[in-house]
Amino acid sequence: MTGFGSAEKGGFRVEVRSLNHRFMDVTLRMPPVLGKYEMKLREALGKKFDRGKFDVYVSAAGAGTLKLKPNVEVAKEIYNALKGLKDGVGAAGEVDMGMLLHWKDTFIEEEMSYDQDVLLQAFEEAVAGLEAMRLKEGEALRAELLERTAHIGNLNSEVVELAPAAMEAGRAKLFEKLRELFADKGVEDARLVQEAANVVEKSDISEETSRLTNHVEHMNEILNNGGTVGRKLDFLLQELNREANTIASKTDDFKIANLVIDMKAEIEKCREQAQNVQ
Repeated sequence: MTGFGSAEKGGFRVEVRSLNHRFMDVTLRMPPVLGKYEMKLREALGKKFDRGKFDVYVSAAGAGTLKLKPNVEVAKEIYNALKGLKDGVGAAGEVDMGMLLHWKDTFIEEEMSYDQDVLLQAFEEAVAGLEAMRLKEGEALRAELLERTAHIGNLNSEVVELAPAAMEAGRAKLFEKLRELFADKGVEDARLVQEAANVVEKSDISEETSRLTNHVEHMNEILNNGGTVGRKLDFLLQELNREANTIASKTDDFKIANLVIDMKAEIEKCREQAQNVQ
């Protein structure tokens, strides 16, 4: 599901973008000095979302506090070396701090310190903005999926209504073919009728339409209850597609075949949109 959120706090700027993805994929871009906070940001994002591609950008211009860390032992060595040089060449004057400061980069380390709490606050605000955008999009997706699910249910109901007549027509058609084939064999009509009934029984689609009804009801329940439903929808839509394919393979009724084509088209559209749902 797509979304964007940003926040600025205490010199930190955080931007979080999300795109559709079947799994959780997080890319973090931040200054190397903030690398030690990466796992905390990943964990915070993982607690909020189950899947999606997330791009996180963090800048820290003005957020750090400069700390100087002198190395006294190195400074002593430099001082002693300068003093030895002065005495060795007989130079006048004393070795003082002014001279040492020419080598300050050697014995004074500069270190930036960052406030982790402020960084996390900025990150949480950016994620909250992202969530708000995703929730708005999610409501639109839910409405569309409910509408398409209802259409699948209606198509299935039409198949249920047509099925008895289609089976009877199939039985009668098969009986006529059998009678023509065995006209000179002296086979009784009663036996032909029984054989035709046995064949047609294998084309009974009542179980498939019943399971379709159950799956549609389950989808409505999941969509109305909310929460993390993406993977559940993936599974249910696979099952819906399986039942539709079985119906198509069992019947040669033209009207039912057209309804199944429409049903499969709706299922495929739902599968595409379900990839956007967490």
